[in-house]
Amino acid sequence: MTDDERPGVPSGDESRRAATDAEQQRSTEAVPAPAPARPSSAPVAAEPEATASLFHPRATPPYPGYGSPEWSGQYGTGQYGSGQYGSGQYGTGQYGTGQGVSGGGPRRPVPWLAICAVATVVGLVAGTLAALSVVALDSDGSQTSDISRVDPIREDAAPLPSGNVNVAKVANTLLPSVVQIQVRNGGQGSTGSGFVLDGRGRVITNNHVIEAAADDGSIAVVLADGTRRPAELLGRSAAYDLAVLTIRPRDLTPARLGASRALQVGQPVVAFGSPLGLTSTVTSGIVSAVDRPVTAGGSGDASFINAIQTDAAINPGNSGGPLVDLQGRVVGVNSAIATVGAGLGGAAGNIGVGFAIPIDQVRLTAEQIIQTGEAVYPVIGAKVTSTEGQPAEISFVTPGSPAEEAGLQQGDILRSVDGDPVADGIELIVTIRSRVPGETVAIEYVRDGDRLTAQVTLGEQEG
Repeated sequence: MTDDERPGVPSGDESRRAATDAEQQRSTEAVPAPAPARPSSAPVAAEPEATASLFHPRATPPYPGYGSPEWSGQYGTGQYGSGQYGSGQYGTGQYGTGQGVSGGGPRRPVPWLAICAVATVVGLVAGTLAALSVVALDSDGSQTSDISRVDPIREDAAPLPSGNVNVAKVANTLLPSVVQIQVRNGGQGSTGSGFVLDGRGRVITNNHVIEAAADDGSIAVVLADGTRRPAELLGRSAAYDLAVLTIRPRDLTPARLGASRALQVGQPVVAFGSPLGLTSTVTSGIVSAVDRPVTAGGSGDASFINAIQTDAAINPGNSGGPLVDLQGRVVGVNSAIATVGAGLGGAAGNIGVGFAIPIDQVRLTAEQIIQTGEAVYPVIGAKVTSTEGQPAEISFVTPGSPAEEAGLQQGDILRSVDGDPVADGIELIVTIRSRVPGETVAIEYVRDGDRLTAQVTLGEQEG
């Protein structure tokens, strides 16, 4: 059997593929990283009577014999619940004590976003979290590696004009680049989404889509024309919920990459993917919010993301697919959704609240993985305890860490990063992770009633 398999799926538009053949050789030459957008601090009104859970729109059975890993959850405390990959039912899960890595977002917590999810889903922003640990560094924590010095993948020229308002044109441009990800581990499996990064066979998806098969399972990519190719995992980042796969680089149509830093609330966007196993699905909506502190990830480490919020319909199976502007450029990677009133065995689908990883972060993390096989994220090297609505107080400072070198101590209450307020430990984590290792940030804190400022040069941690 050849590498390519066509399991009864009709071929795509040959003329459309031919028109984009030249794009397959798009270079991954890097340019300097754009400065991350600073979150807004405006609160959002709560929905007091609705219970909600945050779900990864990861998995649906790709074909008979595969399981149907899905999730459930309610408001809660802590971090992850239990749940089985490919169980065929919503995971049950109980909440536990949250663990995290230094960061957070300067946005004040949104009450209904104080969600903790179960199984492969994690809570959103605040919940009642205890003992948020900032990763301890191996040495003094002030040094950065060659990984962190990698420049991001460059932005691309837009394939469609700036005045385009036609979603059909966006769909025609992007669909040849969108893929379905099929994952199998033993007798269980799931599907997710992704997109072709370049003509060398690299594909972007979420870490939580492929993590169950990362060590001893199998991963396949189904192209827009139905061709199925085996994939290898080039590398992944649990910290940012991203993974890079490689497939045979023949007849590929790379997507164009844009920038997320200039996104505006209300701007139209289009989501692509394979929700519920339905390949080449297109939905449209707007950017509902930017810089939304969200935790995402699978059954392992949590990802902390300054996410793009959208009302474009995103459902289980959409994870890893592109979020695209009307100029036809990818501005985010779909990663999580919120659902209302999902209980055991209940429905868990789109309610108009989805979240995507900003493409500015994706371009940097993907290039780190491509060049080194690994990715890094910034840390300060302190442990912060936090309860929803309460300030982030340091409970432990790692010896030799950036926090210690900057003079931070146990008992200090962290109030802001570069002037942007942080309400709790989660917002601190998201804010720090939106920076890069080696960057110096001004952290305002309170000690014995006095307001002080420390200049902290961020260290790094692989993950």
